[in-house]
Amino acid sequence: MSLTSRLLLIIITSSLIFPFSGCKKDDNDTEVINLLENPEDGPVAGNPDGNYSIPSAARPEDVTNPDQVIGDGTPEICTGQLVIDAISKGGKIVFNCGAEPLTITLPETAKIYNDATDEVVIDGGGLITLSGDGKRRILYMNTCDQSLTWTTSHCNDQEYPKVTIQNITFINGNSSSESEYTGGGAIWARGGQLKVVNSRFFNNTCASTGPDLGGGAIRVFDQFEDRPVYVVNSTFGGAEGFGNSGSNGGALSSIGVSWTIINSMFSHNTAVGNGGNPAQDNTPGGGSGGAIYNDGNEMTLSIFGSIIEENEVNAYGSAIFFVTNNHTGNIIIDQSIIRNNIGGSWYPVYPGISMHADTDIKVTNSTIE
Repeated sequence: MSLTSRLLLIIITSSLIFPFSGCKKDDNDTEVINLLENPEDGPVAGNPDGNYSIPSAARPEDVTNPDQVIGDGTPEICTGQLVIDAISKGGKIVFNCGAEPLTITLPETAKIYNDATDEVVIDGGGLITLSGDGKRRILYMNTCDQSLTWTTSHCNDQEYPKVTIQNITFINGNSSSESEYTGGGAIWARGGQLKVVNSRFFNNTCASTGPDLGGGAIRVFDQFEDRPVYVVNSTFGGAEGFGNSGSNGGALSSIGVSWTIINSMFSHNTAVGNGGNPAQDNTPGGGSGGAIYNDGNEMTLSIFGSIIEENEVNAYGSAIFFVTNNHTGNIIIDQSIIRNNIGGSWYPVYPGISMHADTDIKVTNSTIE
């Protein structure tokens, strides 16, 4: 299959077809396709039975006219250094590394520079896996990191960079050695806007102990205008041997951030810390949020058309840990399944979900057990 064939967003009746697994129609009633429906290795991207409508803001970006193409059609040319260099320049990035799936190991963490381009899209075309080799975080963005250039006087609330990760797999990221920006084994993000679409996260990890740090796969702070991080048709773990892990939030972790999770799969992720937050006496702390760890104040966790199962914790929230310190946050769950998550305590309303008893939670058309 040619590069053009792989990357072209097929057009039917002048509407773009977007790559979402298991979703037959979007909210404009157009058919959708998943580029990772038959991966060479690992579970598929997303919940195969998810059919929740995809809002326009959560769809993948059009990369038919990329700014950068990594590779010349052969896998040998597609090195980790080329990936790092391309990401530092920004823009819409695609890969031309041959017709077969390819894993590219990065020699260091790829960094997004705030003054490079307003929008950054990293599209693996359904064939590319980026690896941290079990030694390093894979991707880092931070609008408040001076080494990446400050572009506004309000770095914690700025519109750009707007970063989209799509049609790609992240494996073996490891941020355990990071001492300043902890957590986020595969991706650490602060400021701007982050969106993850049709992607997979396997065996990523971060520090294994400590209160209020984590995100085996992704850790996020400060999004523009408190807009949600979209996670769409993506898989975190998905089967035994593929799960992500961290002290808290085996898959996702954040402070003061809203999430909208659509048609996605979370399973076999683990929060491996011990002692909770604040840490109990004689413990290192952590161990909450087998799949998802959310802390902060006014924030919303929305879960639509997704499955959260067989995640595990040592402390609280075998599926979800959600603490809104001033009791202003809320949870919305629709057309989803949360079941068979393991361990933990403090489940005042629903099994597997640790939250204040007065947290505003709305559950419809869903199974939680």
